[in-house]
Amino acid sequence: MKYKILCSDLDGTLLTTKSDVSELTIAEIDRIKSHLKVILVSARMPSAMTYLQKDLAIEEQPIICYNGALILDGDKELSSVHIGTQHLQQIYELAEANNTQLGLYYKNEWYVVVDSERVQKEIRYTKTSPVFRPTPETLSDWKGREIGAHKIMLMSTKESADILYPALEEKLGEHLNLYRSNDTLIEVAPKSVSKLSAIKSLLQEGESLEHVISFGDNYNDIEMLQNSGHGVAVGNAREEVKAVANAVTLSNTENGVADYIKKHLVI
Repeated sequence: MKYKILCSDLDGTLLTTKSDVSELTIAEIDRIKSHLKVILVSARMPSAMTYLQKDLAIEEQPIICYNGALILDGDKELSSVHIGTQHLQQIYELAEANNTQLGLYYKNEWYVVVDSERVQKEIRYTKTSPVFRPTPETLSDWKGREIGAHKIMLMSTKESADILYPALEEKLGEHLNLYRSNDTLIEVAPKSVSKLSAIKSLLQEGESLEHVISFGDNYNDIEMLQNSGHGVAVGNAREEVKAVANAVTLSNTENGVADYIKKHLVI
């Protein structure tokens, strides 16, 4: 089947470095973009994605941010689902009890309590900047504005995360999606959305998931790869991701996505 849509995760997948796409990736996307829609699908905030859209010259396409919690088409908001203040308070209390800091995200707003090596890494890698303020102030502000979080990043030690993750699953698992990004990071997103649900919402007449080729590397990509017409894991992907993929390409640092496009998407 001829694919109509290419969906790709960013970090660890399309990005060859921690923050940029390679010249080869730009060239291969340029070669196919008049025949396939190219949609970026990420846990990132919008401003951490739009510069990559510009580099790839695909600004006319929508972007899927925060693992599907926010979908934008240029300045137009197509969909927005956030975590409500009640659940935010519960997460904050559990995090405090486990000596864990919160990163709170809403649209292009990003709040953290204190600076850290992890925060500095995200600033460098995503080319965005946070506002530093106590979490209770952010929660109070958001309650007054009647908004919530599109994403929460819980930052701690491996030992604390090992305790916190099952506690979150037990208390809030039926309401929220929880992802263990690595040993020290837990991402929290609304339960009702995912990368897959966001892709489905963007399908137009004459398009189905069978027309989608997708690329990913991490747990939050599994559903997307499983249900696409063709799901491709990069070589550095987690073994669980490779297990569900239709194919495995080179690692992200070896231009895995671009290499697969070059070899298999003949326009």
